[in-house]
Amino acid sequence: MAGIRDTLLRAVFTLYKAVVSPILHSVGVSRCIYLPTCSEYAYIAISRHGLLRGTALAAARIARCNPMSKGGLDPVPD
Repeated sequence: MAGIRDTLLRAVFTLYKAVVSPILHSVGVSRCIYLPTCSEYAYIAISRHGLLRGTALAAARIARCNPMSKGGLDPVPD
């Protein structure tokens, strides 16, 4: 079951990075201020911590992403 979930998760993030992200960048909607980017952060968080905790970490990261934030290096916690 975990293998199927991981494969599906990789496919979703690959599709986002290959299709959606370039479209957002081309129209100027998305300008990442963090490293890794929010999508990379979410992928790592879910892979490392599982679906529930990883999603919670990714949601908290997205909530921190705003024009008032300095951004910078923000690695996924161990």
